[in-house]
Amino acid sequence: MNIEPYIINDIKMPGVTDSIGEIQSLFSELTYSHIPIQHDGQYIGCISENDIRSFDPEKPVEEYQYALEGFFARAHDNWLDTLHAFAKNDTNLLPVLDEENNYLGYVELHDIMNIFTEAPFLNNPGGILIIEKGYKDYSFSEISQIVESNGAHLLGAFVSGMDNDMTQITLKIGQSPLNAILQSFRRYGYKVVSTHEEDSFSTDLRDRSRYLDKYLNI
Repeated sequence: MNIEPYIINDIKMPGVTDSIGEIQSLFSELTYSHIPIQHDGQYIGCISENDIRSFDPEKPVEEYQYALEGFFARAHDNWLDTLHAFAKNDTNLLPVLDEENNYLGYVELHDIMNIFTEAPFLNNPGGILIIEKGYKDYSFSEISQIVESNGAHLLGAFVSGMDNDMTQITLKIGQSPLNAILQSFRRYGYKVVSTHEEDSFSTDLRDRSRYLDKYLNI
């Protein structure tokens, strides 16, 4: 899904000849971390609310043009790449340009986050499973095969952590008993990081531990 349906164009883009004071007033009316700036109708970058606090309100924006940040998205960009751009630039507003670099408007972080929260990965019922294996030893095709061979559906998977040569993968699995899936992953050399009440392996370990404690205390 691209971001075109989420483009907003309800802010008149300030220009480099506008005063810093005018931009400061605009920030006080809005909740955005950045505001796009134009020169002769062309987007040239965003000015940050954090930066502008220390600027002289009497001076024009062009005297602080060095502080403008030139990040943007394209209308055909997908929402996942756009979400990455938001995080990379630490912003909650992202200008959108067409292929000729004409300013089309902007997208809000809140709207793009909603796409993610409404995705089946989060919305559909199911269980979250976190597994771990060596960077060179795991494969998504093997992971899918393990899940599906146990009669379950894999709703989504992503690499959620990397530490040295170990990779952590988070899975969303459709409603299905997890115990058999957990044991299958262990047989294939995966470490199950998440905890699950129906995990008979963990339950057995706890029972044995309690039995050993009882024996040692006799």
